[in-house]
Amino acid sequence: MSVKAKKHLGQHFLKDEETCERIANQYKSHQDCNKVLEIGPGMGALTKYLLGNELDLWVMEIDTESITYLQEHFPVLENKIIEADFLKSNLSELMGEERFSVVGNFPYNISSQILFKCLEYRNQIPEIMGMFQREVAWRIAEKPGTKQYGILSVFMQAYYDIEYCFTVDEHVFDPPPRVKSGVIRCTRNAREKLPCDEVLFKQVVKMSFNQRRKTIRNSIKALLKGNKVDHPFMALRPETLSVDQFIELTLLVENLEPVD
Repeated sequence: MSVKAKKHLGQHFLKDEETCERIANQYKSHQDCNKVLEIGPGMGALTKYLLGNELDLWVMEIDTESITYLQEHFPVLENKIIEADFLKSNLSELMGEERFSVVGNFPYNISSQILFKCLEYRNQIPEIMGMFQREVAWRIAEKPGTKQYGILSVFMQAYYDIEYCFTVDEHVFDPPPRVKSGVIRCTRNAREKLPCDEVLFKQVVKMSFNQRRKTIRNSIKALLKGNKVDHPFMALRPETLSVDQFIELTLLVENLEPVD
């Protein structure tokens, strides 16, 4: 039995054993976390190598055909195959209150949404390791000062240290995607919470990058409460600001009083 890749699920199955093993070996059990949730395992190309690393592995799959395949070929995963939509799941209910990491060959069409979901559980997820469309992987790992640096870069780097591991060519998939892929590892940093209003931080970052050709002063004008703020950041564009500088900017906005 084999599973047919389904376009609407964004499935591209890995078929190169060396690549599968290399990806699985990027998981480093950050903060000694050996409980792992693999998203979208398909036919278990990564799964078998993750199991070989002696992890407490759980898998989550939405494709019923893939679930049947996993049940038949991976009896060791009995009671650890979760049939659910990751984006709609309450992860604390499914995985308990203990820490767990997230890995996978993530469907390109929802990969950013997967990361935003992980950010909601960031204090329970010490490590995220997996494969993305290469341009998305670059964007997540990008540093300030480039066009690729954006909202996802800032949000992820606020809570995780990002390492771009390696590039994966199209021919190792069935069917092959039209783009190259990139493997990254995200490990939880020391920030338990931001030293500013986190809701306002998100608003400042989004507003800044939604008008990234404008200076910060113009893009977040609605948040300045009528104040004429004299600060060096105001004349800059958002892609030049680091996470710490966005935190500083948020604190500045947070402390403004409305002008009558």
